Amino acid sequence: MKILIIIPAYNEEGSIKRVVDNLEQNFPQYDYVVINDGSKDNTSKICHENGFNIIDLPTNLGLAGGFQTGMKYAMENDYDCAVQFDGDGQHRPEFIEPMVAKMQEGFDIVIASRFVTQKKPKTARMMGSNMISAAIKLTNHIKINDPTSGMRMFNKKLIRECALNDDFGPEPDTVSYMIRQGAKVAEVQATMDDRTEGESYLNFSTSTKYMLRMMISILLIQPFRKATKVFNEE
Repeated sequence: MKILIIIPAYNEEGSIKRVVDNLEQNFPQYDYVVINDGSKDNTSKICHENGFNIIDLPTNLGLAGGFQTGMKYAMENDYDCAVQFDGDGQHRPEFIEPMVAKMQEGFDIVIASRFVTQKKPKTARMMGSNMISAAIKLTNHIKINDPTSGMRMFNKKLIRECALNDDFGPEPDTVSYMIRQGAKVAEVQATMDDRTEGESYLNFSTSTKYMLRMMISILLIQPFRKATKVFNEE
C-alpha cells in the first residue's frame, strides 16, 4: 500500500526538521510532503536546505488550503492512502502502521484517537470535544471518541473527493458529513506529544469559537449539504 504523509506547516521552523528527520530516518516506508503554507519564518528555507520534499504556497491559505494541496499531490501521484500529520511534532508516526491495518479492514477514514482505551480528562477543551462527539452521534448514530484529533488517514476515493472539493476541510464536520454519505470510520488508540516549539493558535477564545462553529456545522449545515455519489460508486 502506497502511503503519503501530508504535513501542512505554517511557521514551524522550530520543529519541522525534527519531524521530517524522524520520518526519513525511522519510517522510510512512507512518503511525505511538506506543504509550506506561506510561512513568514524559516520553515521553507530549512526544508530546502535539507532537501525535504516540499510544496511552497505563495500565500497563507490556512489549514484547509494546505490540506487540499496535499490531497491534490496524493491524487496526482496515485497514493492509496493519505495521512494528515502535524508539523509541530505532536503526532507520532509509529501509529501509522496500526492505522493502515485498520484501513485494510475496509474503512474509509481511520482516526488516531487519544481516547479509545484512555479516558478523556475533564477539562474545558475536552468538554468541547465531548460536545462535538455528541453532535456526531446525534446526527449519524456513530460515536467518535476523539473527533478533534488532527491525525487522520483517508483512502483513495476520499483523497480524490478532498482534492476536488473546496469545502472538504480537515475538520470534524467534514468527517461527520462523510459518515452521513456512507463513509466507514474507525479509530485506533494513539498517544500524542505536547508541542515543544512555537505556539498553538488555539486559546480559550479561539477554542470556544471553533467548538461553536463545528456544532453549528454538524447540526444545522451538514444535513442540508448536497450528497456526494462517491460511496455509491462501484
